[in-house]
Amino acid sequence: MISDAPGTPFPGRVFTKASTVPLHFDERRIMRTMTLGLLLALLVFASGCSNQKHPAIEGKEVAYEFGGTVMKGYVATDAAREGRRPGILVVHEWWGHNEYARKRARMLAELGYTALAVDMFGDGRQAAHPADAQKFVMETMRNLDTAKARFMAAYDLLARQENVDPERIGAIGYCFGGGVVLGMAREGVNLKGVASFHGSLGTQLPAERGKVQARILVCNGAADPFVTAEQIESFKKEMQDAGVDVKFVNYAGALHAFTNPEADEFGKRFDLPLAYNKEADEKSWKEMEEFFRQVFAR
Repeated sequence: MISDAPGTPFPGRVFTKASTVPLHFDERRIMRTMTLGLLLALLVFASGCSNQKHPAIEGKEVAYEFGGTVMKGYVATDAAREGRRPGILVVHEWWGHNEYARKRARMLAELGYTALAVDMFGDGRQAAHPADAQKFVMETMRNLDTAKARFMAAYDLLARQENVDPERIGAIGYCFGGGVVLGMAREGVNLKGVASFHGSLGTQLPAERGKVQARILVCNGAADPFVTAEQIESFKKEMQDAGVDVKFVNYAGALHAFTNPEADEFGKRFDLPLAYNKEADEKSWKEMEEFFRQVFAR
């Protein structure tokens, strides 16, 4: 906004008693006035910005242990935010705890949560081939009690973070991780909400009425050949019979691993029906944002 000099109702014009004919503009004076006004406006804007706290996302590697196995996780948080906040666990794909899981943890931190990307395989192991990934999954899930104990070790670590409200913990998972977080909800773990992205739906231990504490969001690719229509119907019936608050969203045309930008490369390299779907990725993340807003508002 440009300010005129005090007492000058018409800038650039000078009036005398004898004449009302405007004299020439003093261009240098006008430019000085405009420049001063602009500088003042910028100073006010800068002052206002300095009082706002912008996200300062910090990530750190952490180690935790169960049964002699060391798990290597990653905690992301907004250091500029004060006070305790909800915590969210991020469970990786069958490739293992990698940069993709850490990226999602940082994205959650940007939303105001403290997030822990967990390590379900132990020692931070990552698979370079589907055969290795399948081996790691089978080793982890062979004993469901051990799998749950590893998840709970991460849960306890997140709950102990000084900026986390231990009564407000949620979880998200991708592919293998989606099946894990749904399994933990079925097990009655004290989670306020869980969100599964292109995760497996089947289980050996169906949900029981009164046992599930979490609200559930499932974001599924409608074109995912690993999740059949029969499995979807069975899952919905299981949740309905158990009285679980669940929302199931199918994204048209989306294949397995639709949230991971590396899915196209993996699909081509290993001849698997995997593909990134930008629209489904962005829509499912927005769905999750609203889901947790509602979950933690209670």
